Amino acid sequence: MTDSSPTALRLALRLADPDTADALAERLRPELLAALSQRFGLPAQRVAELVGPGGAALRAAWESDEEAFLIRAAGTGDPVIARELWGARYHPASQYPRRVKDVPGLLAAVLGAADASDPRWYDEDGLVPLLQEEATGVELAPALTGPFPELIAYALVRLAPNLPLPAVLDAAVALARLAGGEGIAAFVRAVEGAEDIDLGHPGLLDLLRSAATAADPEAFLSERRPAGEWTDPAALRAVLMIRDGYEPPAKPDGLDWELVRREHLRQPFGSEHRRGRGYWGGNRLLRLIKWEGCPRELVMESFRETPGVAARLAAELPFEALLGPEARAGKLDFDEVLGRGIRAGWLPVDRVLAEVGPATEVLKALPYDHEPTREALADLLEPLGTDPVNWLTCYARMGRAQGSVAELIGDAADDTSRRKRSTTWPRPLEAVFPATAPEASRAAFLGLFECASEEAQIAVVPHFDARAVQHLLVYGDPTPAVRDAVLAAHGVSAAAAQASTHSLSEEQLTALLDLDEPRVDANLFFHCRIDQRERERMLAGRLRGGGTRTVPQELLHVLDETNLGHYRHWLVAGLESGDPGVARTIVGRLRLQIPAARLRLLISVWERSGPDAVREVLALDRLPVTLRRQTEKALDAPDGLRQLRARLAAEEEPAKLVAFLTKTPAYDAGQQARKLTGDGIALPWPALVEAYRSGGLTDNLAEYLAECTDCPRELLLELLARTPEGGRHDASWVRRALERGALTPEDLLTRSGPARTALAHLLKVVDSPGRQTDRQRLRARAAALTGEHLGTDIEAWAVCLHLLPTFTGSLAELVATAGAIMQPAAV
Repeated sequence: MTDSSPTALRLALRLADPDTADALAERLRPELLAALSQRFGLPAQRVAELVGPGGAALRAAWESDEEAFLIRAAGTGDPVIARELWGARYHPASQYPRRVKDVPGLLAAVLGAADASDPRWYDEDGLVPLLQEEATGVELAPALTGPFPELIAYALVRLAPNLPLPAVLDAAVALARLAGGEGIAAFVRAVEGAEDIDLGHPGLLDLLRSAATAADPEAFLSERRPAGEWTDPAALRAVLMIRDGYEPPAKPDGLDWELVRREHLRQPFGSEHRRGRGYWGGNRLLRLIKWEGCPRELVMESFRETPGVAARLAAELPFEALLGPEARAGKLDFDEVLGRGIRAGWLPVDRVLAEVGPATEVLKALPYDHEPTREALADLLEPLGTDPVNWLTCYARMGRAQGSVAELIGDAADDTSRRKRSTTWPRPLEAVFPATAPEASRAAFLGLFECASEEAQIAVVPHFDARAVQHLLVYGDPTPAVRDAVLAAHGVSAAAAQASTHSLSEEQLTALLDLDEPRVDANLFFHCRIDQRERERMLAGRLRGGGTRTVPQELLHVLDETNLGHYRHWLVAGLESGDPGVARTIVGRLRLQIPAARLRLLISVWERSGPDAVREVLALDRLPVTLRRQTEKALDAPDGLRQLRARLAAEEEPAKLVAFLTKTPAYDAGQQARKLTGDGIALPWPALVEAYRSGGLTDNLAEYLAECTDCPRELLLELLARTPEGGRHDASWVRRALERGALTPEDLLTRSGPARTALAHLLKVVDSPGRQTDRQRLRARAAALTGEHLGTDIEAWAVCLHLLPTFTGSLAELVATAGAIMQPAAV
């Protein structure tokens, strides 16, 4: 079997009926045990012992959860298995090593089932000395109450400073239970004899000394353990992980925040800065504040230390944080807090609008898709009414306003104030091309303005400057009535400004295209992602409303400014325009590489504008000398246009184009194809299919062609018959053809070969997101196929799996072949 066999084994066991799958698993027991060994990181013999006899047990292990299997193995109480499990936790069963923190119950299960009297636990390579040598941090937590006194003492020394006192006393009780007063006394002597050990709890050693001399050390310590505190192992483990600097686990259900608060007072979670902890720094509080219910004072302490990070991470940020010095100093990013807090309800929007400043920053960060926010802001805006002066004054004062949104609006609406009021747009700016998003006061004003009544918006938009008009049309969402008011007040320039973005909706794009305005078309051509057919229409001078026109200078200017490195196809869209201005621009800027493209351009100009226009194009001296001479002769001939058309037909002969495509070296198979398509010449697909069948195309060229969006299904199916395993971009054409629907997963099942490669591609496709329907249909098709040819014949299934690595045909042919091989034996 090959290294891909586990996948094939899993698939076979899922496709066969249960009884057949059990028998097949037993038939392929060595292969399955090897695969399970690789998966769990345990020796195959050990896996066999854990799984037990029978194919059903093997199948159950194969389908089992990895962590659950390891926990069950840990529960056997076998010291040898325990030692192997400890090593398996670093086994690279997947791309990343598995760690104990990812299987939190593993060591607890081992210690819970352990018989401490078995000497194998203490062998030189046994688990006890190994844990004392390797285990650190939260890994050691289960050892605190385990059956081995040596491990309890070892874990206490390393974990006590990070443990709450009740948990430390639980470990001491366990040590007393196992080793008595002498064990406690020995632990105290060891700690006192070491200079670098600090248990982190003042008075703990005195308490342990007293316990060591007590009549019943276990009872003595139990009586002094606070009842009901830190009894949840998940909560204790979470605190240990946080202390140890790990990413925060999910909040334990039984976490007592009062106990957390007291533990923080004993030894603060924050303020310790270490290297190597990345994003979190040393502020362990950042892990706690992510959990709902975290005490307000802990959140604020973390916020004062690292305001920006704490604001991003806190499940809830107290309202006072928005009013404190950190916010006033600009250390609080409102964008991170306001939208999340207002939507979740822990930031009341009315208070935010009434109390938090500066107003500009608040307005930029408000969640305008949140209806209660829009309603609250609309109520605040009523005093501004429909008076443009109020709105212009509001905008003019935004930049310097330090107070709240409510204060800003109230100030702007106060016409009795002595402060200067604005009657025109302050500091007007022209629109920019392409459009850029509003910033600072402009962004704040746009959000504010769109919450106003429609009547107010219609009254104010005539007073906008060109930049504000552009922002409203491109980045806002005006109602039809407001949009009509903008266009009525600002004319074509407003539509041209709106056309300078690629983020238009279909409705907006259609409305702008229907205008047939040169400035608007030019901006759409240059700044918007319009269809190539629309570019061809514009460069042909065809109007959407009917009729034609000479291509305007605005569009010719766009062609002059186009970046040919990225958008050569924009100019190629005008190849058959026939407009003399377009033709001159194309010839002046492009070096057309294909004779047929040059002829198409000249013929189109002749057909639309006559021979004199062709002479003007030739006079640019940018076309090959031979073509110019031949064309000049044709211009003077009675049947000159017919001559050019005949030459074009000859240049576009499919056989000639195929010869052009195949003359390049194999290592740059797509170069010639790019030359053709780059000059607007359609690939001769029927001729290319025949050339591939006859061996006239290299695999590299065929794979390049298969990635073209218009590659026909016929050629794709031909290519599937010998799908490369590691070809061009790892045969990415297969994935792309599947994505656009030119191929189906069933094609890979029935047409793609060799079988091993087809299976790899097929599994990659059906495992991708959004392929649930494909998976179900394919599973039914594969089950029907294997049921027809393999049925319940275990040997036929085995033959199929063993043929897979070297079979050159499709998966369907593989299944049929395996079934046919076993038919004589059945007879």
